[in-house]
Amino acid sequence: MSDEVKGSAYFPSIEKKYGQPITHWQQLVRAYRTENPSAKHMQVVAWLKTEHGMGHGHANAVVASVAT
Repeated sequence: MSDEVKGSAYFPSIEKKYGQPITHWQQLVRAYRTENPSAKHMQVVAWLKTEHGMGHGHANAVVASVAT
């Protein structure tokens, strides 16, 4: 089994399309979860989509890459 981070295949295209490194998006997800501890995976995905204009696949990859 690979030790590759979930969603990491999307990271280069996420960084190119949204102009920020993956660590930026992961920090946003961690901060959102700190403020909303009961938020489920898909709620965080929806937040990235509505508040930051991410596509579904990219948002899902970022959220999946952040340990819960």
